[in-house]
Amino acid sequence: MKQHILVVDDDQYSRELTTKLLEADGYTVTAATNGEEALQRLEMDQPDLVLMDLSLPVLDGWETARRIKASTAGHPVPVIALTAHAMRGDRQRAIESGCDEYVSKPLDYTLLRAKIDAALGRKP
Repeated sequence: MKQHILVVDDDQYSRELTTKLLEADGYTVTAATNGEEALQRLEMDQPDLVLMDLSLPVLDGWETARRIKASTAGHPVPVIALTAHAMRGDRQRAIESGCDEYVSKPLDYTLLRAKIDAALGRKP
């Protein structure tokens, strides 16, 4: 059974690129463009992992990650921040918000894939 990843990014190019790369690796992918939509997709699709941009409209990624962790406490869903926030302290803030990992943009897909594999317990 394919594992399912929810990609949350308001930038269409980033969302489509990430989706294509993940699908090429055999994942099922759905997408959301803001935090509220991400929470709805989480409930409907029950993904195995969430890739979360932190600068989102409507509900930002920081708060969305907090809500994901609160709503999936019994069945935790790993959240990896995939963001342009690359200033000192941003990684720690993302982890404190509920993200399990952090990857800064521009996208290094080899690094991201390794973090996805680790979060899902897959062997590379």
